[in-house]
Amino acid sequence: MFGKMKELLSSVKERVTRRVEKRAEEAGAESEPGKVKETETIEEREKPEERDEREEIPEELEKPSLKEKLKRVIKREVMITREDVKDVLDELELELISNDVAVEVAESIREELEQELIGKKVKGKSEIPKVVERSLRRALLSVLEPEKEVDLFEVVEKAREEGRPAVLMFVGVNGSGKTTTIAKVAKLLKDRGYSVVIAAADTFRAAAIEQLEEHAERLGVTLIKGEKGDDPAAVAFNAVQHAESKGKDVVLVDTAGRAYTDVNLMEELKKMKRVLEPDLVIFVGDALAGNDAVEQARTFDEYVGIDCAILTKVDADAKGGAVLSITKVTGAPILYLGVGQGYDDLKRFTPEWFVERVTGGESA
Repeated sequence: MFGKMKELLSSVKERVTRRVEKRAEEAGAESEPGKVKETETIEEREKPEERDEREEIPEELEKPSLKEKLKRVIKREVMITREDVKDVLDELELELISNDVAVEVAESIREELEQELIGKKVKGKSEIPKVVERSLRRALLSVLEPEKEVDLFEVVEKAREEGRPAVLMFVGVNGSGKTTTIAKVAKLLKDRGYSVVIAAADTFRAAAIEQLEEHAERLGVTLIKGEKGDDPAAVAFNAVQHAESKGKDVVLVDTAGRAYTDVNLMEELKKMKRVLEPDLVIFVGDALAGNDAVEQARTFDEYVGIDCAILTKVDADAKGGAVLSITKVTGAPILYLGVGQGYDDLKRFTPEWFVERVTGGESA
């Protein structure tokens, strides 16, 4: 998972580290800007003022002994310069784009790294890779920071306190794993003790209705459906009314997933949103679609507004570009990742978890 992204960032860290280390060695004890500044502190050595003033010590004896030299703590300070990182970051930006990271996101990461690294003073060679890695982490976290936080269970609880079912509307193109994701979310909510109704409002595909029927039966949740060609908004509205009359906690609404460039589809989704007034609009995207998934999210957000996202097939994604881009492009947080075909294969997403995986930290 995310192997290519991890490999790319590891290469950046190693290259910048080697350059700074090499320059530090060549610079010696010079203290010009960008050069090494060497200072010495002597431990366990008698201070001159502590000696007997009457005692005269020959000048040659003032020099530290070999033992004293070994006890010295040598600290080297080196400043990271633009020359150390410029071409490395140029290449990083291009590599990120080729790994399905949106152009504006790749630019943002590069700019953040420049600000983090250039002019940074590092003490000691061993600190250089640590500083570079911390800078990488901060740059990645900055693009993964959403405009607002969303907690699925808080949304459901808030609706329950208001005496109504929470309505979650799922959008995304065909083949993104939307139907399976709805079933996974239904299982997640049911395991938390919530009662769930699924609305099969993708009335353009009979196969979608059949899939949801099978999932609903397996999970033991209620399915509200219409016939192929029925008004999707009417089917979804009926599901909400059913949930209200039966005291159900959550309604999960499936929607049609034709091409996101289909204007009629987008207008239909806008109508459904006006009718339902959902608590959350959740975008479901295929991580393997890379930049296309990012463009899908951007388009759905422009037309109907998305509150959060769930990315599927992440277990097979080596690049991680969609994960890194969607929040920056839409402002919406990623809530979960689909990491398998089972109902329980839904992993809660946090930016920290992702950054740990791609910067070579502890495996998650």
